[in-house]
Amino acid sequence: MSAPMRTVGARLLPNGWLDCVRQFALFAAAYYAYRLVRGAVDGKVVTAFQHATDVIYLEQKLHAFIEPSVQSWATSQRAVIDWASWMYLHSHFTITLSALVFIYMFRNDSFYFVRNMFMIAMTIALIGYLVYPTAPPRLLPYFGFEDSVARFTGIPADTASSLYNPYAAMPSMHVAFALMVGLPLARLVKSRWLKVLWRIYPLLVTFIVVATGNHFVTDAVFGALAAGLSAWISQALLARARPHAWAFQPTVGARA
Repeated sequence: MSAPMRTVGARLLPNGWLDCVRQFALFAAAYYAYRLVRGAVDGKVVTAFQHATDVIYLEQKLHAFIEPSVQSWATSQRAVIDWASWMYLHSHFTITLSALVFIYMFRNDSFYFVRNMFMIAMTIALIGYLVYPTAPPRLLPYFGFEDSVARFTGIPADTASSLYNPYAAMPSMHVAFALMVGLPLARLVKSRWLKVLWRIYPLLVTFIVVATGNHFVTDAVFGALAAGLSAWISQALLARARPHAWAFQPTVGARA
Protein backbone atom coordinates (compact mmCIF):
# COMPACT_ATOMS: atom_id res chain seq x y z
CA MET A 1 0.00 0.00 0.00
CA SER A 2 1.37 3.43 -0.97
CA ALA A 3 2.15 6.09 1.62
CA PRO A 4 -0.78 8.34 0.55
CA MET A 5 -3.20 5.41 0.81
CA ARG A 6 -1.89 4.54 4.26
CA THR A 7 -2.37 8.18 5.31
CA VAL A 8 -5.95 8.20 4.07
CA GLY A 9 -6.62 4.87 5.76
CA ALA A 10 -5.19 6.12 9.04
CA ARG A 11 -7.44 9.19 8.83
CA LEU A 12 -10.60 7.30 8.00
CA LEU A 13 -9.94 4.46 10.44
CA PRO A 14 -7.67 5.81 13.20
CA ASN A 15 -7.71 2.50 15.08
CA GLY A 16 -8.28 0.08 12.23
CA TRP A 17 -11.24 -1.81 10.80
CA LEU A 18 -11.92 -3.85 13.92
CA ASP A 19 -12.38 -0.78 16.09
CA CYS A 20 -14.67 0.82 13.50
CA VAL A 21 -16.82 -2.30 13.27
CA ARG A 22 -16.99 -2.47 17.06
CA GLN A 23 -18.35 1.08 17.30
CA PHE A 24 -20.90 0.40 14.57
CA ALA A 25 -22.01 -2.77 16.37
CA LEU A 26 -22.51 -0.92 19.65
CA PHE A 27 -24.78 1.69 18.09
CA ALA A 28 -26.60 -0.99 16.08
CA ALA A 29 -27.23 -2.91 19.29
CA ALA A 30 -28.58 0.25 20.92
CA TYR A 31 -30.98 0.73 18.01
CA TYR A 32 -32.08 -2.91 18.20
CA ALA A 33 -32.81 -2.44 21.91
CA TYR A 34 -34.88 0.60 20.97
CA ARG A 35 -36.87 -1.54 18.54
CA LEU A 36 -37.51 -4.11 21.27
CA VAL A 37 -38.80 -1.39 23.57
CA ARG A 38 -41.00 -0.08 20.77
CA GLY A 39 -42.69 -3.46 20.61
CA ALA A 40 -43.06 -3.60 24.38
CA VAL A 41 -45.04 -0.34 24.55
CA ASP A 42 -47.38 -1.01 21.63
CA GLY A 43 -50.12 -2.13 24.01
CA LYS A 44 -49.79 0.91 26.28
CA VAL A 45 -51.52 3.50 24.13
CA VAL A 46 -54.03 4.58 26.77
CA THR A 47 -51.27 4.86 29.36
CA ALA A 48 -49.11 6.91 27.01
CA PHE A 49 -51.92 9.41 26.39
CA GLN A 50 -52.70 9.60 30.10
CA HIS A 51 -49.07 10.37 30.86
CA ALA A 52 -49.07 13.10 28.22
CA THR A 53 -52.16 14.62 29.81
CA ASP A 54 -50.49 14.42 33.22
CA VAL A 55 -47.50 16.32 31.83
CA ILE A 56 -49.80 19.03 30.52
CA TYR A 57 -51.60 19.38 33.84
CA LEU A 58 -48.26 19.56 35.66
CA GLU A 59 -46.99 22.29 33.35
CA GLN A 60 -50.25 24.18 33.72
CA LYS A 61 -49.86 24.13 37.50
CA LEU A 62 -46.32 25.42 37.12
CA HIS A 63 -47.45 28.05 34.57
CA ALA A 64 -45.04 26.45 32.10
CA PHE A 65 -47.48 25.17 29.49
CA ILE A 66 -46.05 27.29 26.67
CA GLU A 67 -45.99 24.67 23.90
CA PRO A 68 -49.24 25.70 22.16
CA SER A 69 -48.11 29.34 22.05
CA VAL A 70 -44.67 28.41 20.71
CA GLN A 71 -46.16 26.22 18.00
CA SER A 72 -48.80 28.79 17.14
CA TRP A 73 -46.15 31.46 16.61
CA ALA A 74 -43.91 29.11 14.60
CA THR A 75 -46.73 27.95 12.32
CA SER A 76 -47.67 31.58 11.64
CA GLN A 77 -44.20 32.00 10.13
CA ARG A 78 -44.09 29.55 7.23
CA ALA A 79 -40.32 29.74 6.81
CA VAL A 80 -39.77 29.11 10.52
CA ILE A 81 -42.02 26.06 10.81
CA ASP A 82 -40.72 24.55 7.56
CA TRP A 83 -37.14 25.00 8.78
CA ALA A 84 -38.04 23.53 12.17
CA SER A 85 -39.75 20.53 10.54
CA TRP A 86 -36.77 19.94 8.23
CA MET A 87 -34.38 20.20 11.14
CA TYR A 88 -36.48 17.81 13.23
CA LEU A 89 -36.18 15.21 10.49
CA HIS A 90 -32.41 15.60 10.12
CA SER A 91 -31.01 16.66 13.48
CA HIS A 92 -31.56 13.35 15.27
CA PHE A 93 -29.82 11.11 12.75
CA THR A 94 -28.11 13.02 9.94
CA ILE A 95 -26.48 15.72 12.02
CA THR A 96 -25.81 13.46 14.99
CA LEU A 97 -24.31 10.70 12.85
CA SER A 98 -22.20 13.21 10.90
CA ALA A 99 -20.94 14.70 14.17
CA LEU A 100 -20.02 11.28 15.54
CA VAL A 101 -18.20 10.36 12.32
CA PHE A 102 -16.30 13.65 12.43
CA ILE A 103 -15.25 13.10 16.05
CA TYR A 104 -14.24 9.51 15.30
CA MET A 105 -12.15 10.45 12.27
CA PHE A 106 -10.62 13.77 13.32
CA ARG A 107 -10.82 13.92 17.14
CA ASN A 108 -10.54 10.23 17.86
CA ASP A 109 -9.05 10.66 21.32
CA SER A 110 -12.37 12.16 22.44
CA PHE A 111 -14.69 9.82 20.56
CA TYR A 112 -14.82 7.08 23.18
CA PHE A 113 -15.96 9.44 25.92
CA VAL A 114 -18.74 10.73 23.64
CA ARG A 115 -19.65 7.17 22.67
CA ASN A 116 -19.94 6.18 26.31
CA MET A 117 -22.24 9.13 26.94
CA PHE A 118 -24.49 7.97 24.12
CA MET A 119 -24.61 4.39 25.37
CA ILE A 120 -25.50 5.48 28.90
CA ALA A 121 -28.04 8.09 27.79
CA MET A 122 -29.78 5.63 25.47
CA THR A 123 -29.99 3.11 28.28
CA ILE A 124 -31.58 5.75 30.52
CA ALA A 125 -34.00 6.67 27.73
CA LEU A 126 -35.04 3.07 27.09
CA ILE A 127 -35.83 2.64 30.77
CA GLY A 128 -37.85 5.85 30.64
CA TYR A 129 -39.79 4.70 27.59
CA LEU A 130 -40.65 1.43 29.30
CA VAL A 131 -41.56 2.90 32.66
CA TYR A 132 -43.25 6.09 31.47
CA PRO A 133 -44.44 5.85 27.83
CA THR A 134 -45.67 9.28 26.81
CA ALA A 135 -47.52 10.46 23.72
CA PRO A 136 -46.07 13.56 22.02
CA PRO A 137 -48.05 16.83 21.83
CA ARG A 138 -48.73 16.38 18.10
CA LEU A 139 -51.07 13.49 18.94
CA LEU A 140 -53.19 15.74 21.16
CA PRO A 141 -55.04 18.09 18.76
CA TYR A 142 -57.71 18.79 21.38
CA PHE A 143 -55.05 20.75 23.31
CA GLY A 144 -54.34 22.89 20.25
CA PHE A 145 -51.42 20.95 18.74
CA GLU A 146 -50.80 19.89 15.17
CA ASP A 147 -48.26 17.66 13.45
CA SER A 148 -46.15 20.14 11.51
CA VAL A 149 -43.66 17.50 10.33
CA ALA A 150 -46.44 15.42 8.75
CA ARG A 151 -47.78 18.55 7.07
CA PHE A 152 -44.28 19.47 5.85
CA THR A 153 -43.55 16.02 4.39
CA GLY A 154 -47.07 15.17 3.30
CA ILE A 155 -46.66 11.77 4.96
CA PRO A 156 -49.08 10.93 7.81
CA ALA A 157 -47.26 10.11 11.04
CA ASP A 158 -48.94 6.71 11.37
CA THR A 159 -47.51 5.70 7.96
CA ALA A 160 -43.95 5.80 9.33
CA SER A 161 -44.72 4.84 12.92
CA SER A 162 -43.35 1.32 12.41
CA LEU A 163 -39.89 2.89 12.13
CA TYR A 164 -39.96 4.62 15.50
CA ASN A 165 -41.64 4.56 18.90
CA PRO A 166 -44.54 7.05 18.76
CA TYR A 167 -44.79 7.08 22.57
CA ALA A 168 -41.16 7.91 23.30
CA ALA A 169 -41.58 11.57 24.16
CA MET A 170 -40.13 11.32 27.68
CA PRO A 171 -37.19 11.99 27.76
CA SER A 172 -36.46 13.87 24.55
CA MET A 173 -33.44 12.24 22.99
CA HIS A 174 -33.38 14.92 20.31
CA VAL A 175 -32.34 17.30 23.07
CA ALA A 176 -30.02 14.77 24.71
CA PHE A 177 -28.26 13.98 21.43
CA ALA A 178 -27.93 17.70 20.65
CA LEU A 179 -26.21 18.28 23.99
CA MET A 180 -23.97 15.24 23.69
CA VAL A 181 -22.59 16.32 20.30
CA GLY A 182 -23.00 20.09 20.60
CA LEU A 183 -21.03 20.73 23.77
CA PRO A 184 -18.13 18.37 22.99
CA LEU A 185 -17.81 19.78 19.46
CA ALA A 186 -17.84 23.31 20.85
CA ARG A 187 -14.61 22.32 22.62
CA LEU A 188 -13.14 20.28 19.78
CA VAL A 189 -13.56 22.52 16.73
CA LYS A 190 -11.11 25.35 16.11
CA SER A 191 -13.31 27.89 14.34
CA ARG A 192 -14.77 30.49 16.68
CA TRP A 193 -18.06 30.73 14.83
CA LEU A 194 -18.41 26.94 14.83
CA LYS A 195 -17.83 26.94 18.58
CA VAL A 196 -20.69 29.41 18.97
CA LEU A 197 -22.92 27.43 16.61
CA TRP A 198 -22.37 24.15 18.47
CA ARG A 199 -23.02 25.84 21.81
CA ILE A 200 -26.40 27.15 20.71
CA TYR A 201 -27.30 23.99 18.78
CA PRO A 202 -28.97 22.30 21.80
CA LEU A 203 -31.13 25.41 22.32
CA LEU A 204 -32.14 25.39 18.66
CA VAL A 205 -33.09 21.72 18.87
CA THR A 206 -35.13 22.38 22.01
CA PHE A 207 -37.06 25.06 20.14
CA ILE A 208 -37.47 22.72 17.15
CA VAL A 209 -38.96 19.81 19.09
CA VAL A 210 -41.42 22.09 20.89
CA ALA A 211 -42.38 24.13 17.82
CA THR A 212 -43.09 21.02 15.75
CA GLY A 213 -45.27 19.50 18.47
CA ASN A 214 -43.01 16.52 19.05
CA HIS A 215 -42.04 17.17 22.66
CA PHE A 216 -43.15 18.99 25.75
CA VAL A 217 -40.78 21.32 27.56
CA THR A 218 -40.76 18.71 30.34
CA ASP A 219 -39.51 16.11 27.85
CA ALA A 220 -36.68 18.47 26.88
CA VAL A 221 -35.75 19.00 30.54
CA PHE A 222 -35.57 15.26 31.16
CA GLY A 223 -33.59 14.82 27.94
CA ALA A 224 -31.07 17.36 29.22
CA LEU A 225 -30.96 15.55 32.57
CA ALA A 226 -30.30 12.24 30.79
CA ALA A 227 -27.42 13.84 28.88
CA GLY A 228 -26.03 15.42 32.03
CA LEU A 229 -26.24 12.18 34.00
CA SER A 230 -24.57 10.24 31.20
CA ALA A 231 -21.75 12.81 31.06
CA TRP A 232 -21.25 12.55 34.82
CA ILE A 233 -21.17 8.74 34.78
CA SER A 234 -18.79 8.75 31.82
CA GLN A 235 -16.44 11.18 33.54
CA ALA A 236 -16.72 10.17 37.19
CA LEU A 237 -16.82 6.41 36.72
CA LEU A 238 -15.79 5.16 33.30
CA ALA A 239 -13.08 7.74 32.55
CA ARG A 240 -11.52 7.08 35.95
CA ALA A 241 -11.62 3.35 35.37
CA ARG A 242 -9.82 3.66 32.02
CA PRO A 243 -8.40 7.21 31.76
CA HIS A 244 -6.30 6.46 28.67
CA ALA A 245 -9.25 5.03 26.78
CA TRP A 246 -12.45 6.66 27.97
CA ALA A 247 -11.60 10.17 29.13
CA PHE A 248 -12.41 13.27 27.13
CA GLN A 249 -9.33 14.29 25.10
CA PRO A 250 -7.09 11.64 26.70
CA THR A 251 -3.52 10.85 25.83
CA VAL A 252 -3.13 8.33 23.04
CA GLY A 253 -3.57 4.87 24.47
CA ALA A 254 -5.71 1.78 24.48
CA ARG A 255 -9.16 1.91 22.97
CA ALA A 256 -12.35 -0.05 23.53
